[in-house]
Amino acid sequence: MPKKALKSENSAGTALQEMEALAPGGDLQAYINSVHSIGVLTSEEEKKLAEDLYYRNDLDAARKLVLAHLRFVIYVAKTYSGYGLPESDLIQEGNVGLMKAIRKFNPEMGVRLVSFAVHWIKAEIHEYVLKNWKIVKIATTKPQRKLFFNLRSKKKGLGWLTEEEVESMAKDLGVKPSEVREMEKRLSGNDLPFDPLADSDDDEASYSPSQYLEDEDANPADIFAKESLDETNTSQLYEAINKLDDRSRDILQDRWLADEKLTLHELAEKYGISAERVRQIEKNAMKKVKQSFSAGE
Repeated sequence: MPKKALKSENSAGTALQEMEALAPGGDLQAYINSVHSIGVLTSEEEKKLAEDLYYRNDLDAARKLVLAHLRFVIYVAKTYSGYGLPESDLIQEGNVGLMKAIRKFNPEMGVRLVSFAVHWIKAEIHEYVLKNWKIVKIATTKPQRKLFFNLRSKKKGLGWLTEEEVESMAKDLGVKPSEVREMEKRLSGNDLPFDPLADSDDDEASYSPSQYLEDEDANPADIFAKESLDETNTSQLYEAINKLDDRSRDILQDRWLADEKLTLHELAEKYGISAERVRQIEKNAMKKVKQSFSAGE
């Protein structure tokens, strides 16, 4: 094989490996091994690449910075393994944070990229955990999010916190003790599927909400009766309107039934009368319609 072709093939293979390193797939261990095979940058190499990206928008430099720091994302993601979420997803979200950090990194700050990027990596992982840890959101405000992650890390064992622990945690985090208790309750709750799982036995299935929560609006007889009543009322309404004189009928239709409803002043101009007179005609027409409804009951 010619050297040029061999070089092209090697370059394509390297590019493919680098692309795979950015997106952990089904074989997580293979991904981790691939990432750890990528060399670590020296301080001088990192600064040079950061300057190339910051001042010259060198995307190849950005790529090299990302690849060299993927191992750090894996390290951070592993600290969130206690939430029961797929590690590959945590890593993927951390990679997004890393790429955002690299885009905003200023090489003149005088710090290593890893020190700057840790905030962005954790921020993306935090957002993913909060959205996916439970079906119902348990932390929506900034203080609640801070409390959520600190409570998860500081709470000891599976038991409830003592009053002393609650007071201490509230003081450390700058929140009220009642907020600590409320977040503890949210963390202790479990998601319950509405319908029983496929492998549930009869006893487990009986506890599913679908077995005891009644939807009063789903009764077929009630739905049919309501639809029939609506059709009857609509029919009676148009019959009553058709009994009015032409002007009264037109005013009601333009005021209440038309897609683009007219105002009293627009109708006054249309019929060459005052707005007050239009209002009187409308009032009398509504009265006659109500009387027709009463007579039909």
